[in-house]
Amino acid sequence: MLNKKFIGLISILFVMIVWGSSYPVTKMIINDIAPITLAFCRCSVGAITLLLIFFINKDKPIREYLVDAPWLPIIFMGLTGVTCFYILFNISAQMTSASVGSLIQGFIPICIALFAAVFLKEKLSAVQIIGIIASLIGVMLIGFLSSDHNSDTRNSITGNLLMIVAVMSWGAYTIMSKKTAHFNPLLITSLSTFIGSACLLPVAIFENRHSGWPVIHLSSWMAILYLGAVSSGICYLLYNKSLRLLSASQVGNFTNLDPVVGLIISLVFLNEHINVLQIAGAILVLGGIVLSTRKSRLTG
Repeated sequence: MLNKKFIGLISILFVMIVWGSSYPVTKMIINDIAPITLAFCRCSVGAITLLLIFFINKDKPIREYLVDAPWLPIIFMGLTGVTCFYILFNISAQMTSASVGSLIQGFIPICIALFAAVFLKEKLSAVQIIGIIASLIGVMLIGFLSSDHNSDTRNSITGNLLMIVAVMSWGAYTIMSKKTAHFNPLLITSLSTFIGSACLLPVAIFENRHSGWPVIHLSSWMAILYLGAVSSGICYLLYNKSLRLLSASQVGNFTNLDPVVGLIISLVFLNEHINVLQIAGAILVLGGIVLSTRKSRLTG
């Protein structure tokens, strides 16, 4: 059991490091490729990667897998964790800075805790509630109160709001992933990613209805392969596997690393800056995460 837990911890640590880099990497190429088209390319690469892994590892006929699959949860996961999340994620990347977007992603553990309390009937202590309130105030500081109101601002209020909705969409995906954790994670992840990618195709076609499909340069393809095969493929699988080996709260705790990695990459490689209010908001978010997950760490 300890060995399985260790594998789960290593897996989720790798996932968070990769996912922490995904927003800055997306930011690097989002001006070359339309946001929904980029989402479709990324998720399609991820779906192909997962399906290849699935076919290599299957131990019975495909038909038996498909008959036993929980289709409604799979469709829900595809729509929330792939279609909706990446549409909102990529549009937000066009409208706000990578550093602010990464900081707002720090709200993911709080969103998971709230959804777990509502849908999984997990109890929240007074300390956890205080942590959630602190994080909410922090997100307000990062995404709204510290943003300029100019039309060309990098920290667009609209972009920040879209990222918050994307975080909520990911929270819904995580809760459903936990509910289906007793099924084959590779099957669930492969099918949900494929369905979510398929739903992105008509939206991407509509997005390019006037300009035609874009010419994607080699550097952008390399970024897409990283985002698709590693971040949306392998990491989705490891994320769902970790939900089988660890509690939802433990997995949520590790998402603390996501905004930290993203912020460091944004500041070092994209030469971005954050202001005093955003630093204060980041401290509130991270402090709120510590408080809101305190119970699970003491008992887990």
